[in-house]
Amino acid sequence: MSFIESIKDVLGKRKLIMSLAVADFRKRFVGSYFGVAWIFVQPIVTILIYYLIFQQGFGSRPPVDEPYVVWLVPGIVPWFFLSEALNHATNCLCEYSYLVKKVVFKVSVLPMVKIISCMFVHVIFIIIMVILYLFYGRAPSLYWLQVLYYTFCLFVLLIGLSFITSSVTVLFRDMVQIVNIALQFGIWGTPIMWAPSMFKGMDSYVWILKLNPMYYIVDGYRSSFINHTGFWEKPGDTLYFWVFTAIVFVIGLKLFKKLKPHFADVL
Repeated sequence: MSFIESIKDVLGKRKLIMSLAVADFRKRFVGSYFGVAWIFVQPIVTILIYYLIFQQGFGSRPPVDEPYVVWLVPGIVPWFFLSEALNHATNCLCEYSYLVKKVVFKVSVLPMVKIISCMFVHVIFIIIMVILYLFYGRAPSLYWLQVLYYTFCLFVLLIGLSFITSSVTVLFRDMVQIVNIALQFGIWGTPIMWAPSMFKGMDSYVWILKLNPMYYIVDGYRSSFINHTGFWEKPGDTLYFWVFTAIVFVIGLKLFKKLKPHFADVL
């Protein structure tokens, strides 16, 4: 399964992928009284908690002349997408075991089904973020459209990561817990609620933080909505992200291909 072949699979089965993604999205609310509202409750409550703790409690000041919530939201929205999508995609082969066992079904599309399902929610959060900025009197800018590019960046990164985690999970179920713990560490290791400039002497270690691909994504969302900086103005960071993502993608494809013959037997 080469990179070109995987692209052809996606294009050839785009209708199947979208139909499965929509069905997966709807399935999450079956039997729930409040339905889709529950998807937004936890993220909004999380933002409220961080706002109360960091701004009201600790009196934290963002590195830009903006209210803390205006600075926080563009950083945490992509993390919500990463966290939800990776958690769901990691367990997708086990969840759809009845499809994995079908010889004619292309199981490599299942991680993407989960990611697209979670992207529906992410798009709504982007709309909410735009409304928030308009509420605070921020004039719309063409730079806001860059969020589409950074969402695509995150989408490709998630595909590569999910190929790795989902294939390993079939043979090693503890991977689900490992991913969950890694995400808990990751949200604090990524400058989302904080910035290096908030700590003395931290600026000299920014290059270490930039090794985390989510630094590029989070910084990109903020650059689009706050700093109005184009991704082409950060060629070094952009090159590193895509090289890193390409490596993860290739590793994920190869690992998925290697473990695929064992999926049906184990499940």
